[in-house]
Amino acid sequence: MSILPDEIWSRILEIGTETSRLGYRDLCCLSISCRRLRRLSQDHALWSTLLAIDFPQEGPSSLPQTPSKSLYKTRFERDKARRHAVWRRAVLNAESQVFVCRKKLDDLESLMLRESERMKVAVEELANFERVSSSRRASVALNVWQPEVVRGSQRQIVEQCTVPIESRLSALKMEARVCKQQIAIFEKAYNEQKKKLSEYKEALKSLKYNPLQNNQSGATSSSSNAKRKKLKRSNDCTSHVN
Repeated sequence: MSILPDEIWSRILEIGTETSRLGYRDLCCLSISCRRLRRLSQDHALWSTLLAIDFPQEGPSSLPQTPSKSLYKTRFERDKARRHAVWRRAVLNAESQVFVCRKKLDDLESLMLRESERMKVAVEELANFERVSSSRRASVALNVWQPEVVRGSQRQIVEQCTVPIESRLSALKMEARVCKQQIAIFEKAYNEQKKKLSEYKEALKSLKYNPLQNNQSGATSSSSNAKRKKLKRSNDCTSHVN
């Protein structure tokens, strides 16, 4: 490195920035490697090229005396804040989608429960009416072997029916059939919302994913596991010696 003059190194850095082979990270890494590269990497022309490549929509600075590196840092921090705000809005939107989907699932569960209760009541009433209808058809048998008290109670039930039994039976059958259809529709919608909820959770998880934090936690767990294994081996060796 000491053999090449500064002009050659400056030209290498210029070609790297002009062809996008060297970015701001590369120049920052070069600046901490040695004093010579630190001086060369702070050239105004290099950072002007990076400004034109990375922030073409910004245009030239209104302050001509501002160093290109300082201007690049200012625009980079502003763009970073903007991208963070966009990311935050995306996270809030994903969280709202998850919340709305969970609310819809709760509503569908309540609707299915309500329809199940309606169908249960209709089925029970239908069974009672069918028993009453069968008792009317078997009135001759009732007169033969049932006492007068039972015949009177059955007759009272039949007389209390202001609506004809056949029409009420058909209405109850129709209501049970409609409830069953509604439950099937709600179950289909519930499964679809459940699938959407899973997709929204995955999207939210990918938005919140932080590889650095996960790698640090993984490295910490692996190092702790290595320490435990090492301690176990040392304890085993001590036990063998004893």
